[in-house]
Amino acid sequence: MTATDSALTALSQGWCALSLLHGRIEAHIERALQAGHGLSVREYSLLDVLSRQHSGPGGHLRMHQVADSVVLSQSATTRLVSRLEDRGLLNRYICDTDRRGIYTDVSGAGLDLLAAARPTNDGALREALDEAALDPQLAPLVTAVENTVPAAPRGH
Repeated sequence: MTATDSALTALSQGWCALSLLHGRIEAHIERALQAGHGLSVREYSLLDVLSRQHSGPGGHLRMHQVADSVVLSQSATTRLVSRLEDRGLLNRYICDTDRRGIYTDVSGAGLDLLAAARPTNDGALREALDEAALDPQLAPLVTAVENTVPAAPRGH
C-alpha cells in the first residue's frame, strides 16, 4: 500500500464515520419530530428554511433555491412543498415580476408548528450528539460539529 492508498483509506474511513454520525442524528431527530409533531426531518428543515426568508425585494426563495437549501432534488422538493401546502403549513404563489418564479411562504399554522417543534428538534440533536460522543470513532466529529461556527449568510 502506498502513502496515497493509506491516505485514501483514511479519507474513506472518515467519510464513513461522518455518514454514520449524520444517519444516527437524522434518525434520532426523525423519531422525535414524528412522535411529537407529525413532522419529518425534511418537512421541519423546509419550514425552517422558509421561515428565515425576509420580506421585500429578493426576500423569497425560488423553488430551486429551496431545493438546494434542503438538499433534495427539485422534483422531491416540489412534492414536499405540495404536502405541506395541503396541510395548510405553507403557501405557494407565482412571482409578480417573473411568471416562471414560484415562491413559498410559511403560513401562520406552519410558523406555530415550527415554533412548537424547534425545542424537540434541538433537544433530539443534543441527545444524539451526546450519545455519539460516547463512540470513540464519532467523538472527534461530534467535537467538530459542536465547535463549528455558522458562516455568515450569503446573498441569493
